[in-house]
Amino acid sequence: MSPVLAPPLPGGRIWRFGDNVDTDQMAPGIHMKGGVQEIARHCLAGLRPEFPAKARPGDLLVAGRNFGVGSSREQAPQALRELGLAAVIAPSFAGLFYRNAINLGLPVLTCPDTTRLVDGGLARLELERACLLLPDGSRVACEPIPDFLRTLLRAGGLVPHLKARLAAQR
Repeated sequence: MSPVLAPPLPGGRIWRFGDNVDTDQMAPGIHMKGGVQEIARHCLAGLRPEFPAKARPGDLLVAGRNFGVGSSREQAPQALRELGLAAVIAPSFAGLFYRNAINLGLPVLTCPDTTRLVDGGLARLELERACLLLPDGSRVACEPIPDFLRTLLRAGGLVPHLKARLAAQR
């Protein structure tokens, strides 16, 4: 009798990056006048030239410490969202990047140990459980995102959240 195979894991490819990835790498200044689509076409290309062309909706960016350091440009998380990334996972984030990402509807999860999240591997984000499900059925735990921030993420970011609240008050 052959074993029953589990269905393929829905989720995305893991893209690994190192420590101290700055916002200038995500949103290169030379492309800032071209809008978010133009910025996304060059997002992180200085570190991994293939990334902007090969990243797919649902993929996950896993980085080292202090992800998003640098200027407070909100185009950095916008470019990652434009590429369709499901989330950014790192042991720590620059504070302004973290809040800009949440405000723009891009999940960012603090995960102290990302060693099992290998480049090119697959994982599925379970935002409500603050973890990543791996193909072998195991989970990589992240720090829970506070309820009020998950509410913003579910709405698609701060502006859609506020629009919905204002509409509900009418």
